[in-house]
Amino acid sequence: MRFQHVCIESFGYELPEDVVTSDELEQRLSPLYDKLKLPYGRLELMTGIRERRFWKKGALPSEGSIKAGKKALERASLALEQIQCLIYAAVSRDFLEPATATVVHHALGFGESAMVFDLSNACLGFINGLVVIASMIESGQILAGMVVAGEHSRPLVETTIARLLADPAPSREKLKGAFASLTIGSGAAAAILTHARISKTGHRLLGGIARTASQHNDLCRGGGDGGADSALDATSQPTMKTDSERLLREGCHLARRSWVDTKRELGWKSEDIDRFFCHQVGSAHRRALFTALELDMEKDYSTFGYLGNMGSVSLPITMAIGIDQGMLKAGQRAALLGIGSGITCCMLGVEW
Repeated sequence: MRFQHVCIESFGYELPEDVVTSDELEQRLSPLYDKLKLPYGRLELMTGIRERRFWKKGALPSEGSIKAGKKALERASLALEQIQCLIYAAVSRDFLEPATATVVHHALGFGESAMVFDLSNACLGFINGLVVIASMIESGQILAGMVVAGEHSRPLVETTIARLLADPAPSREKLKGAFASLTIGSGAAAAILTHARISKTGHRLLGGIARTASQHNDLCRGGGDGGADSALDATSQPTMKTDSERLLREGCHLARRSWVDTKRELGWKSEDIDRFFCHQVGSAHRRALFTALELDMEKDYSTFGYLGNMGSVSLPITMAIGIDQGMLKAGQRAALLGIGSGITCCMLGVEW
């Protein structure tokens, strides 16, 4: 895919106030750790994640999304009527019906002519949303659109701990399958894309590729819904089981093929890229990905150490924070590397 007329106008993001350390989670799991004779500190040691953030109990995913959307609008200085499409792209939703996008649309005050819908694709939802908005702009359907997402990890982490502690026959293997669930963090992000002729920034989204290895869709499976804690009954509690080792291995295989195609599509070489922004999983995944793609890890900007894996918002929040900290300067090139369960991959190029 190539875009000639699409610009990234602004980002907005919101981080929860509640900080939860990996040590705290392990202390809550101490009966299991002691029974299985597991060393404390392994969660941070294996993932590089020392803490993550949770929304307050009872919060809805849309609440952080609305705050992130307002910040993106303030930075873009666009009139509300110029936003002609709003996509909500998180795994977590307020409810199954109607679309959480309708809640965000109403709260932000968009007009009735704006198209709204939810888009879901695990950790790639947000970056897929960018592609959809960019394609609509490129084809002349709209002049500007917003992608927004809010991930609410507290219900998943709480349910995972409760089930591990209640298991009458615990094992290291069962803990291994639930381990990835303990790395999840919360956050919300929004991005506004515009047609180049109304852009005030000129930050171009150039295009990229999407690739899928769906034969591996069984390596990470989640169930339930991610709405407010109080709205969840016993049958809708969120769960997730992950074969982390195979997901990492097969994800890197797909990423390697995808990166070759991305460079061909954009006419880039690896050394042409000034900064990488990736989906944030953990230290082992980061090392494996950059080794597989033969890339300079010094050009990567990461946030997983203090934010954890925030699902669909990991990549956009990391990019937004990096931009705020001056990690991407005018005229530089950035590659957005998104890989999610399924397994799906989307890689995009940006000229700042």
